[in-house]
Amino acid sequence: MDSDDFDRVTTALDSAMVVVTTAAGDERAGCLVGFHTQVSIDPRRYAVWLSKANHTFRVALLVRHLVVHALTGDDGDLAELFGTKSGDDVDKFAACEWRPLDDGLPRLTACRAGMVLRRTGLFDDGGDHVCFVGAPVDAWGDGPFEPLRLSDVGDLDAGHDVDERPVPPTERAG
Repeated sequence: MDSDDFDRVTTALDSAMVVVTTAAGDERAGCLVGFHTQVSIDPRRYAVWLSKANHTFRVALLVRHLVVHALTGDDGDLAELFGTKSGDDVDKFAACEWRPLDDGLPRLTACRAGMVLRRTGLFDDGGDHVCFVGAPVDAWGDGPFEPLRLSDVGDLDAGHDVDERPVPPTERAG
């Protein structure tokens, strides 16, 4: 397969961007996500793929709920904050407005639309991202909006390089 052809197709699809947040106890986490979609109509299910390199991925493994925040063209600052900073080094929530939901889940107050997912499944096919599937338990929105797209954030440098993912225990020597 020609990977350039694959890249051209996926780039043309120009995915909408979201920020996924969660919390385990006092530890909050969040990251910019381009891999997400509805995956079932009945029952309703939504999936997000989190990079194994991200702090958010490690926290998400410990919890039952994720908050998915839809970004609009006005949310470039949130995309930059959650896409270029690492939760390993920075408290991203100190740099934005948010409020705690149940169990301390952080909801970004600037986001006009989003949902809370209760994790129902997890899928790791060995790639650099893991799929978290969830049932929506809450959603909010104030009408139609123009989503922030991958093409709008293409100039951002990720907080982690994909090659920084931890080595799985099964691949460690000795």
